[in-house]
Amino acid sequence: MTGNEMAYYAEGGIERHQYDVVVVGAGGAGLRAAIAAHEAGAETAIVCKSLLGKAHTVMAEGGIAAALGNRWPEDNWEVHFRDTMRGGKMLNNWRMAQLHAQEAPERVQELEDWGALFDRTEDGLISQRDFGGHRYARLAHVGDRTGLEMIRTLQQRAVQIGIDVFMECTVTELLKAPSAQGEDVVSGVFGYWRETGRFVTIEAPAVILATGGIGKSFKVTSNSWEYTGDGHALALRAGASLINMEFVQFHPTGMVWPPSVKGLLVTESVRGDGGVLRNSEGKRFMFDYIPDYFKAETADTEEEADRWYEDKKNNRRPPELLPRDEVARAINSEIKAGRGSPHGGIFLDIASRRDAEFIRKRLPSMYHQFKELADVDITAEPMEIGPTCHYVMGGIEVDPDTEVSSVTGLYAVGECSGGMHGSNRLGGNSLSDLLVFGRRAGEAAAAYASGLAERPAVSEEAVRAGEWSALAPFQVEGGDNPYTIQQELQQAMNDLVGIIRTASELKDALTRIEELKERAAGMGVEGHRQYNPGWHLALDLHNMLLVSEAIAKAALAREESRGGHTRDDFPTPSPEWGSKNLVVRLDDSGAGVDLVEQPLPEMPPELKKYFEES
Repeated sequence: MTGNEMAYYAEGGIERHQYDVVVVGAGGAGLRAAIAAHEAGAETAIVCKSLLGKAHTVMAEGGIAAALGNRWPEDNWEVHFRDTMRGGKMLNNWRMAQLHAQEAPERVQELEDWGALFDRTEDGLISQRDFGGHRYARLAHVGDRTGLEMIRTLQQRAVQIGIDVFMECTVTELLKAPSAQGEDVVSGVFGYWRETGRFVTIEAPAVILATGGIGKSFKVTSNSWEYTGDGHALALRAGASLINMEFVQFHPTGMVWPPSVKGLLVTESVRGDGGVLRNSEGKRFMFDYIPDYFKAETADTEEEADRWYEDKKNNRRPPELLPRDEVARAINSEIKAGRGSPHGGIFLDIASRRDAEFIRKRLPSMYHQFKELADVDITAEPMEIGPTCHYVMGGIEVDPDTEVSSVTGLYAVGECSGGMHGSNRLGGNSLSDLLVFGRRAGEAAAAYASGLAERPAVSEEAVRAGEWSALAPFQVEGGDNPYTIQQELQQAMNDLVGIIRTASELKDALTRIEELKERAAGMGVEGHRQYNPGWHLALDLHNMLLVSEAIAKAALAREESRGGHTRDDFPTPSPEWGSKNLVVRLDDSGAGVDLVEQPLPEMPPELKKYFEES
């Protein structure tokens, strides 16, 4: 057996290992957290649902937001902080937004020190590009493959320093045990190898969840198959809380044709490099959708917007570079008004604005993606695009400095954590978020584990309970097919909890989710544990249904429109709702969720001044 020398097989054939820190997820957040924990002296392991290097972080193509000041010396962490808070409509945890803006430049430089090959400016500095909602060009990038380069660099670093990796292994339970003080604390994780179906228990006093998002609960999504809300649901069942779950970001630009790739991401870099949005009449329609609070910074004529690319100091930004929630709603409105493209989207045009050499150099992945998948040459014709479920701003509620949840020993980073982005995430902030808080979580988890006088023990009862729960679908004969339930859930979430919401549709969604939960309790799977994707989906569905209920229930409660949450029956932001968050916890039955309102943390005066002056 390779890896940790403490590994052994217990009676009953359940594989067991022991570490100080276990990181669940091998995207940017998980890898950075594992590196930090290992470098702090903790025996560390990574558990990932897919293969190492296949994390969804590779789909973050545009760049890493950090106020390096390489393009604009005027840029600094204060401006980045202000942009992030404004983009999140002031519902962000101010401390997380502050730490993120302050520490992102150092994390990017660190990535370069580890071998990341960024594009360069004329002076040889890390190049930075424009993205929606950012006052200055501040996204460090590698063409339109930044996420891939980030994963390559972090993965290489993790392997180089000797971190153990459990690939194609799914965690189904967080294990807890009483501490010396009598409180239930984290004691490890229980899961199974996807190939063989064999169970594995990993004992660890500190667990970092870095499992990504919830997009596979929606029919049209840019998310990969792993994004089934595992971390959100694991944390809920362990006793942690979720925050901001009503805020789901629909990226403005996903592919709409052919059907086999509907929802696949089209990077914001296309608009950052000059692409414009047009309806079926050829009109550049975004000028009709500039919100009042951005009018002072946004061009209101085509001539002014076009001059911005040549003389950015003296002209206002194109409306295509408004925050993602604003652009997605505008596109949705054009489609609903009957001005959409032949396949139900609108047109994204860079061909008429940039020469072919520029497009192939700056957007090589997009050029290849459309050529191979849609037979469209983006250097010669426009792309058909439309909104796609892309990111959830909501996640596990954590301490902003250490990323620890309300459950001792349980940490969360990346998309499965909440608070940092408020009601809407700015493009590029996701990758710097992973780096900044991944490092902080890894260091905090290592410090906690090393400070324990006695490690919490994993009980055989907890292990057997995890085993019984995982095997339950095999005990059902003639039960519902998990694929049918998944399809019905995705359709319901797409139709009723999508980009525009109403009370009646949200109530309908909750009713359907309850019905699906009842059917899921009687799901049956056939065959054996080896190579059984139906079984894998049956286990994932319990997470998807729980998280979908949290989203729909929070969306019904928040009677306003803000960021990634738009209510047709409450179309404007509310000052009352602008001062509080919704927190979701598991209800007494253990099968559903309850909501409580929670006031926003008070921002200190030295930070408030950035908004009072604007």
